[in-house]
Amino acid sequence: MRSGDAVWLAGGPCAFSALEVSARAPGGVRRATGSVATVRRWAEGEDAASRARFTTLWTALTSPRGPTAGLDWSRPRIMGIVNVTPDSFFDGGRFFGAAEAIERGRAMRQAGAEILDVGGESTRPGAQPVAEPEEARRVVPVVEALAAGGLVSIDTRHADIMRAAIGAGAVAINDVDALTGPDSLAAAAALAVPVVLMHCNADPRTMQNAPVYSDVTLDVFDYLEARVAACVAAGIPRERIVVDPGIGFAKTAVHNAELLDAVAALHALGCPVLLGASRKSFIGKFSVGEAADARLPGSVAAAVWGASQGVQIVRVHDVAETAQALAVWARATDPALLAAG
Repeated sequence: MRSGDAVWLAGGPCAFSALEVSARAPGGVRRATGSVATVRRWAEGEDAASRARFTTLWTALTSPRGPTAGLDWSRPRIMGIVNVTPDSFFDGGRFFGAAEAIERGRAMRQAGAEILDVGGESTRPGAQPVAEPEEARRVVPVVEALAAGGLVSIDTRHADIMRAAIGAGAVAINDVDALTGPDSLAAAAALAVPVVLMHCNADPRTMQNAPVYSDVTLDVFDYLEARVAACVAAGIPRERIVVDPGIGFAKTAVHNAELLDAVAALHALGCPVLLGASRKSFIGKFSVGEAADARLPGSVAAAVWGASQGVQIVRVHDVAETAQALAVWARATDPALLAAG
């Protein structure tokens, strides 16, 4: 909701009237916090390079995002997780067969998912790699069936699986390795579809072995900024790029909390933002230690928090519950909807 001197965040539907600017400096990180007017005056007093950097980020932060895969960003969109795996951390094995996965995806779409993310290789902490022929066997029939009824993305780190899934009807690529794998960047550019770039910068098998950051928000921002630049240089337009901070990937509970708190900063990359926090272990660590099957309330809370920070896509296991929560959030924060009763 916008009022007074507030500015639309990434073109809406959220707005902000105060912000924090963070910059690396000798000995640490320099920060300035205040109203929009105060921070802009602060930036005007900086050197020419800093002013130029501020202008670039400010423009990205406040400019509307164009549609991606036919989805506009007038409201947060739900991506339903379809794991065709025996070992995913939450639903591994329950939808491992193609028929079960297809049924699951169709039910998610009926419940409100506007894109289905199909994956055949678990990237949970400690997960072992899957041979590409096996990954293809798992995902291609599911993608083909679900793509007949709506939007599907392929969750993969492997160029050949990207090609096979797009050939089967997927319209986007979701890569936890941010297209750093062999031939992935070239494949994605040639396929000319939207891509999701996630921050992880570690092997899933070892990524939770004491991850360390100098400043997790700035480190994640810088990594994703570099990956966006690499994609643009390879011929993938910024308009086809989505960024994901990688909650739960090579991050402690404290890192996850800091990233959730600062997730709106990622809008300064000029791309739609995806938040994937569903059922992850940090929820239990923030609460009383609940196992994955008891983390639904925390998952919904994280999705609503993301929406309040302007996140354009929430990637979830529990579509119906998330859709209901976002409907209530939208009604409570939009004056036009409130007036409609």
